[in-house]
Amino acid sequence: MKIVILDGYTENPGDLSWAGFEALGQVTVYDRTPPSEILARAKGAEVLLTNKTPLSAETLATLAPQLRYIGVLATGYNVVDVEAAKAQGVPVCNIPTYGTTAVAQFVMALLLELCHHVGDHSRSVKAGDWSRCPDFCYWNSPLIELAGKTFGVIGYGRIGRAAARLAAAFGMEVLAYDTHATGMDEVARLVSLDEVLEKSDVISLHCPLFESNRGMINQESIARMKDGVLLINTSRGPLIDEAALAQALHTGKVAGAGLDVLETEPARLDNPLLAEPNCLITPHIAWAPKESRQRLMDIAVANLAAWLDGKPQNVVNP
Repeated sequence: MKIVILDGYTENPGDLSWAGFEALGQVTVYDRTPPSEILARAKGAEVLLTNKTPLSAETLATLAPQLRYIGVLATGYNVVDVEAAKAQGVPVCNIPTYGTTAVAQFVMALLLELCHHVGDHSRSVKAGDWSRCPDFCYWNSPLIELAGKTFGVIGYGRIGRAAARLAAAFGMEVLAYDTHATGMDEVARLVSLDEVLEKSDVISLHCPLFESNRGMINQESIARMKDGVLLINTSRGPLIDEAALAQALHTGKVAGAGLDVLETEPARLDNPLLAEPNCLITPHIAWAPKESRQRLMDIAVANLAAWLDGKPQNVVNP
């Protein structure tokens, strides 16, 4: 069986092994595949694995009938025309649960950096500022204690719940909004979106992207937030109107933002958020600890093995 991995570098830059796939067939791994090379590299493959390399309906039609299975090395699968694959009888399997703990941990990393500016203070000390200081300590930015403040979660699925538990461990009250959850659980009080926006000192986004919530953080919703709110997004960049957030950061309405995702990735140099000093931006790495990527690899191999055994799992186009 011919297995082609179109863009393996992000998942495995060299610190993991492809041995699980190699036990199932003849494997060819490409670090990256430009659009012009997709058809040539995928030709004759029975199994295609992709992370962000797009597989359009036209591409899939060209690869038929040899192509029998598509594995997505991620949770999101919008890079594949899943309906076209279904029409060709090709299952598309994703990886739904590998990054929960890693992403929740990263939420707190962004939040704590906004609260304490650890990196900036370390750079200041190494630049000699402490050695020249007439006092035994100093701080260059306001420091924030989280205990007693309100942590608002928009999207209360696996990652939102994990982030909520970590926030509660810091002594925060947790409010959560989700279109599919109501009532109260052991960590959060489930409330309306308006209540999350109006009462939270910190708002963390954890919802999938739909046309209905694209740009949900915009001039109007920001106006309903507390002055000085902190905003965290490790979910999907287009949930935020970036021009509106840049303006709110500039005025201080939003005191700080921690973003691991942007509307356009990689970041465009003209993105207005790059110029805001109180906005942390990281290159979509919340999911990427080695432990998390190993889980992804293990599940991807298990998905393929299950399909070969006639018991497909994690199929997004049944």
